[in-house]
Amino acid sequence: MSQLTLTAAPAAIAALLLMAQAASAEVPSTQRQYLLERAGDRYQLALKTVPIPALGANDVLLKVRAVSLNRRDVYALTPSPRGDASGQGIVSDGAGEVVAVGSAVTRFKVGDRVVGTFDSVWIDGASSGYLPRNGMLAEYAISPETTLLPIPAYLSFEEAATLPCAAVTAWNTLFKAAQVKPGDYVLLEGTGGVSIFGLQLAVAAGAKPIITSSSDDKLRRARELGAVGTVNYRTVPEWQHEVLKLTGNKGVQHVLEVGGKDTLPRAIASLAPGGHIGLIGGLSEGGFVRERPEERLKERNARLSNIYVGSRTDFEQMNAYFEQHKIKTIIDKVYDYEAAPAAFEQMQSGAFFGKIVIRVGK
Repeated sequence: MSQLTLTAAPAAIAALLLMAQAASAEVPSTQRQYLLERAGDRYQLALKTVPIPALGANDVLLKVRAVSLNRRDVYALTPSPRGDASGQGIVSDGAGEVVAVGSAVTRFKVGDRVVGTFDSVWIDGASSGYLPRNGMLAEYAISPETTLLPIPAYLSFEEAATLPCAAVTAWNTLFKAAQVKPGDYVLLEGTGGVSIFGLQLAVAAGAKPIITSSSDDKLRRARELGAVGTVNYRTVPEWQHEVLKLTGNKGVQHVLEVGGKDTLPRAIASLAPGGHIGLIGGLSEGGFVRERPEERLKERNARLSNIYVGSRTDFEQMNAYFEQHKIKTIIDKVYDYEAAPAAFEQMQSGAFFGKIVIRVGK
């Protein structure tokens, strides 16, 4: 018996080695990755051939299929006083296929379709700080298995790539920082990723979304997605008054505040008593704001929460909700990998509705 076992073992080992070689043969030693390159007073995207990082015991190697852009990716092209970013990778949101796993990985296997969380370490509970993922605009990416999730079966790689930042932020604002209910009014500013996901989630929850934009065409598209009210803030600069009218002068229960200093006072003026503002970003010319205007909030017995995306657990809960309601992401345009700089230009222009995606591989 032992002799049979010993003689059979080399054949079995050889077969396993052949299988491993066949699997690893699909993964090259180098890849094309977009890195930041200094060009005068800004950075530009430079497509470079670089080594694929080594795989750690708890890591997963992804063949990236698609990424989506967020405002922070455009901000990354402006040099920061914190140091030179030349040679660094860019983009946080991406989805792909598992092509290799570390020796200690248990959550995924080769061939799985996965999407990464925005935060590089946040699994559950309270955040440990602002630690966004970077470097997804590449043909391959390494990630700890703990910050990856399976892609819902009904979503494509392109659709899944839009979820990590914008969708989880909208989810966290409406369902965790607040508890949106059927019949609640939800105010959304602009028609970028967070606001459009907020619109879709509000509709799925039976709430009543109201959305602002400078484009009548975008407002028309928002109504087609379920917005019960729209306001063009170019033609109606004091848009808070129109928002109040749309609610029968009762005010909105929830605000996804993405504008910043220019929009926050108007958002507060739009609130119903006891309302909630999720302070997310600073897309308007006034920029980011983190101070809490307590007096104005007190007048309405309202509250404000600073929102930082969400954990892997939040993402998992959101995915379950998306699957339940079969929410399809809204993609404005998909760019080929070589056209990534054009995708950044579109993001910078603001001429988009929903999300901008770059398809990395087929």
